[in-house]
Amino acid sequence: MVSTPQENDTVVIAVVGTLDNGATFYTVEKDEPLKVTLGKSNLPPSVERGIMTMNVGEVKKIRVTPEEGYGERQKDLLQVINSPQMIEKLQPKPGMLLSLNVEKEGVTQQVPATVMEVKGTEITVDYNHPLAGHNLNYEVELLDILRQ
Repeated sequence: MVSTPQENDTVVIAVVGTLDNGATFYTVEKDEPLKVTLGKSNLPPSVERGIMTMNVGEVKKIRVTPEEGYGERQKDLLQVINSPQMIEKLQPKPGMLLSLNVEKEGVTQQVPATVMEVKGTEITVDYNHPLAGHNLNYEVELLDILRQ
């Protein structure tokens, strides 16, 4: 019998995701583990490939590049908004997350944006995913393999 998980197996994992600076962006503890089906999950492919080489009880560090993660930061996703009303109402500060209405192809949708800078009545916001441009470091512990 194969001791490592294969595609379509459901695995039970604990995982901690950190950036290169040590900041934690994602945690799933052993007492409330994550169950994912390999080949059908939202995990980056390199994380799935790494899990498929693991035995139950093993801990592995897996690095995901920006290209495989959330992409590189795109400068065209920065926007300067001149809005005295927004500044007065929200009192935005750098790092604050806003939900802004954006129209694309005739459809208005709410999109998260991070406040980068506030100068006078102008707010610079960033529509990039907060993890874009970062290497993502996952420490994965394989707790169990649930075979079909």
